[in-house]
Amino acid sequence: MSIDDVLIRIVDSNAQQTPHRDIALLRELVARIRPRKSHDSLTATDNIRALCYVLDQHPAWAEGLRDYIANVIVTRKLVHLLTDTGITPNQGFWGAAWHRLTEKWLPPLVNDDYLKDVFGQLFDREDDHRWVGAVGDEAWAGLFSAIGFRVNKLRPAYSTVTQEILGAIQVLSYRITAIGLESELVRNHPDIERFESPFLRQNDEINDYVAGYTAWLVDRKSEREDGLHVEVLLTQCEEIIVKIRRNAAMQGVSVSLTRLLLRLTQSIRRLRMLLELLDSNSSEDAVLISVRCLKELVTADNHKSSLSDLISTNTELLSLQMTERAGRSGEHYVTNNRSEWFEMMRSAMGAGFIVGFMATIKILFGKLLLAPFGYALLYSLNYSFGFMLIHVLHFTVATKQPAMTAAVIAKSIDEGKEKLQELVELVVRVLRSQFIAIVGNVALAIPTAYAIAWAWYGIYGSHLVSPDKARHLLEDIDPVHSLALPHAAIAGVCLFLSGLISGYYDNKASYGNIPARLRQLKWLKKILGESRLNRVTAYIGNNLGALAGNFFFGVMLGTIGQLGSFFGLPIDIRHITFSSANFAFALVGLDHQMSWQVAAWSLGGILLIGMVNLGVSFSLALLVALRSRRVSFGRGGKLALMILKRFRSGTRDFFFPPRDPEPVLSVAQAATTSEDGQDH
Repeated sequence: MSIDDVLIRIVDSNAQQTPHRDIALLRELVARIRPRKSHDSLTATDNIRALCYVLDQHPAWAEGLRDYIANVIVTRKLVHLLTDTGITPNQGFWGAAWHRLTEKWLPPLVNDDYLKDVFGQLFDREDDHRWVGAVGDEAWAGLFSAIGFRVNKLRPAYSTVTQEILGAIQVLSYRITAIGLESELVRNHPDIERFESPFLRQNDEINDYVAGYTAWLVDRKSEREDGLHVEVLLTQCEEIIVKIRRNAAMQGVSVSLTRLLLRLTQSIRRLRMLLELLDSNSSEDAVLISVRCLKELVTADNHKSSLSDLISTNTELLSLQMTERAGRSGEHYVTNNRSEWFEMMRSAMGAGFIVGFMATIKILFGKLLLAPFGYALLYSLNYSFGFMLIHVLHFTVATKQPAMTAAVIAKSIDEGKEKLQELVELVVRVLRSQFIAIVGNVALAIPTAYAIAWAWYGIYGSHLVSPDKARHLLEDIDPVHSLALPHAAIAGVCLFLSGLISGYYDNKASYGNIPARLRQLKWLKKILGESRLNRVTAYIGNNLGALAGNFFFGVMLGTIGQLGSFFGLPIDIRHITFSSANFAFALVGLDHQMSWQVAAWSLGGILLIGMVNLGVSFSLALLVALRSRRVSFGRGGKLALMILKRFRSGTRDFFFPPRDPEPVLSVAQAATTSEDGQDH
């Protein structure tokens, strides 16, 4: 059916002189405008211009379409479309997620009395927002003008629609007031209670505005005030939102607070748009505001069942906090000078020493006859408490670095997008720190495991691992004939997740005031004493994220392989430090009967496992950090070339630190030194 046929049928339906509520013809008209591919904005624009041309050539068709659309609108409730579509619902995050999930396979009942439901039927494809948004405002404004949406031609419909908009304005105002009184908002900004709240005052102004506008609709000679007073109060409300977001950087944030701020921001933006529409000085301004509202409503309606959109919008502040706190931890993983580089090496060697014992314990647990759950439990406890011990002793596991340092790089990109040379130097320091951490881990993990294996043989007269087990350990790190690299990628994902968990619990410790709440426990104070309790709670406050991240990382490493065995799936984990320890166990278990080709192949596999561990965790962490900051870095190619050039000119700097500059003596110190030399 062509556009002409649709318009002719619309005119015929209007001639029936009976109120019609069917929107089939309007849906057909939208379908004629819609391009085959949602990203084809040129075709959509051409279709709209073609419709404008047809309406200009046939004024009767334009009048019929105008009356048809007006009848569709005035016979339904408009308020809910303006107050609900594009506004986060007043329910918890998990409730909203479940609601959207069920809507995908069991859509909600369409109520034809509400324009909100009818609007969703007009733009019923999930990608309609792409072409609607891509079409220029001028093209849409031209269509509105061609249809003839002018007040003098639609006086009754204008009055009805205006009353609906005024009702929507009141609903939004009451909602803003209610959210502004929420205890969680007051807790994060106590001044709301101490001083006169703009959230309350704007509602008084809105009620006066609605009353004055309603009286003006009845008697056009009466005076009505514009919404400038309301605009001032809405700006004050937004300033409070900014302060709360700023406080969240120090005090932490929750998903519920993020949802409140999101709902509040959306309501203020929608209220401001409706006020601009009613107070517009000309029909041209009103049309442009209507076009902006149309695009916003189509986008919101298309995303109403999107889980990814729900997660990204409702966890924005939380994800930023998690990556920011990870970034603060990541700053400790970046060495800036020679002394810090050697300190990182010593810290990494300490972790390698402990990993040697952790690998031994895992081998011993593997000799037990247990169900998969038993293995998962013991392996998880071994990994978790081992990693937590490494943190408590201030040692460093190399593979934990990328998830932390990626946030540092993302912050650097966000704060100085034009300073590529400084970013290159930061990357050099990160890679140099990563290199020495890996070397430190492996350099002591292998000899520690080797010594333990020989000590076991000397004490018990049998090898810690049998020859068959040794060959199996070597097969596990074979980069070609086994799934070592995919399993290393799984471990990289676990490393990335552990970084997010660390940031989450750091935020939770701050936002939930966990140290202060622990100090309130009387029974704990009796056991530890006040001074010791203060030290313990302070440590928990500063290290809860790291401890939780290490614990859950251990749980993931310990359970994934057993889940694979239970479900018959080829999933497991490979970690560079444990793989290097297993290589040492295999070497002793085979009584050194290993060719140099096998040894070189195994060491190459260990190196590749480490690269996959680091690459996957770093890539995911950097992606999340950039998205949480809403940063798009389109200069990656130039940055890569600069890093390559820097590598060619100073390869040594990527692996070894520059020498610390010698201290410069002051004039007085130099004179004193000179006098001492003369005395001697």
